[in-house]
Amino acid sequence: MSTHKVGSDVTVLGDALEVPGIGFIPVNAFVLHARQPVVVDTGLGLPDRNFLETLGSVIDPADVRWIWLTHPDRDHTGGLFALLEAAPEARLVTTFIAAGIMSCEHPLPMDRIFLLNPGQSLDVGDRTLAAFRPPLFDNPATVGFYDDRSRACFSSDCFGGPMPSAEAAADGDAAAVDAEELRAAQLLWAAVDSPWVALADRDKYLATVAPLREMDPELVFSTHLPAAAGITARLIDTACLAPGLSPFVGPDQQALEQMLAGFEPAGAAPAGR
Repeated sequence: MSTHKVGSDVTVLGDALEVPGIGFIPVNAFVLHARQPVVVDTGLGLPDRNFLETLGSVIDPADVRWIWLTHPDRDHTGGLFALLEAAPEARLVTTFIAAGIMSCEHPLPMDRIFLLNPGQSLDVGDRTLAAFRPPLFDNPATVGFYDDRSRACFSSDCFGGPMPSAEAAADGDAAAVDAEELRAAQLLWAAVDSPWVALADRDKYLATVAPLREMDPELVFSTHLPAAAGITARLIDTACLAPGLSPFVGPDQQALEQMLAGFEPAGAAPAGR
């Protein structure tokens, strides 16, 4: 994991996962440096990741007051329970559905949960965070938010797109990506992550995009895209193309066997030696 600050109020905790045939998927978490500091999502739970250590290079976990979980998928909850233990004053912002999902795996401290639905808001001392449902999502519990003080939108999975390298995914700048390449990456991710959009009524779907245009955020922080500054209109225009996309279909068993056959056994010498 790596860290870098965007603007004066947000630190990106960047990570990436390689997906063969697709690219490197950014997996970001964030720190919003409000008067009551907010951690947005908690990264991957893989054995070689240490979310709490990376977070500690940015802020003392004991100072965290809010953990905003945009939804309870595994790539958002990796460091959640370690952070709850290290941040005894923090409350977990989530939804009723998300709390239920997480409780199937690990008991939640119910007295520390703060249930918040789209359309509601959270006061974090020096600003108010407005909760909304992003137009593209892969989990019914998804809730992002807009911070009008920093003009930053935290969009969860929405606007995601694979990048060509791990560095570009974890530390890159979405605005520096070629416009056509970024558009193609976004549409691929929409087909992978939100396959239901193939069946969506276009007008009803576009009505869910309209609030984002009204927000007009300067900064967009997606879990699965490098931080994006000054290109919100382009991101939204691409998201508007999602209805009718053909759902992504991954490799089948035959393709997997072909891929495995192409791998060299561990410790094998290259051919010709």
